[in-house]
Parts: sequence; C-alpha cells; structure tokens
Amino acid sequence: MLILKCADCRRKLWKYFKIGPGEVHRCHKDRIHKVWNMEEREGKVFCPCGRAVGIDRGSYYTMDKKAFTYKGTKTNG
Repeated sequence: MLILKCADCRRKLWKYFKIGPGEVHRCHKDRIHKVWNMEEREGKVFCPCGRAVGIDRGSYYTMDKKAFTYKGTKTNG
C-alpha cells in the first residue's frame, strides 16, 4: 500500500494498492482504498490546495509525477 501526498502542501490524497516495481504513472480507481483529500473537476484531479495531481482517464488517473510524493511498499505481482 502506498500513501500519496501532494508535493506542495503535503496533505494525504489517497491510499493506493500498487502492483509491480515501477513508478506510479497511473492510479487505477478500483485500487484506491481510502480517499482523504481529492477534488475532481474539468477532467482533472486536484488537491484542495489547488495543485493538479492527475488527469481522469475513465477507469484510472494519469498522474503528474512532479505533483505528488508517495510512501509505503509496492506489491510484486
């Protein structure tokens, strides 16, 4: 499980189940377990501070790698 945080204000965004060893390029909506702070508008995902962290692509979000940080463990699968 990874905890994603905003790179600007450090607020927790959501808890995500990451499969595989690579970077977080996409966040699949069905693997998001808990949402703390997130706003969806105009096809994008924003932190409450106003920073855009990703783009809504339907079943997943394409993440902006400079807009968030994460902490936790990835599952190899």
